[in-house]
Amino acid sequence: MYIVTSTVLVSPEKADEVIDIYRNRSKRVDRNEGFLSFKLIQNVKKKNELTVHMEWESKDAYLNWARSQEFKEIHDMEKNYPDQELAGIIPTVRQYEVVAE
Repeated sequence: MYIVTSTVLVSPEKADEVIDIYRNRSKRVDRNEGFLSFKLIQNVKKKNELTVHMEWESKDAYLNWARSQEFKEIHDMEKNYPDQELAGIIPTVRQYEVVAE
């Protein structure tokens, strides 16, 4: 299994707005081969720290998604989000290989 996280820090007053965006996400990624799950998680002490947690069957499955036209389209939409504060956020992305269960 391959796990990819993408963490953002937003201003505290924007956290609920970002959560709503993800609650209403397009779910286009869900239809990709090798996709297992998506979760948006919130730091319990720093409510403005939000992390997208995605699980994939393999690194190759994730890379196929990350190189796809759909991926590009979704991330281009984020860059053009009307709220410039949110559009300018640069996430910290980390990738993990599950080595034991």
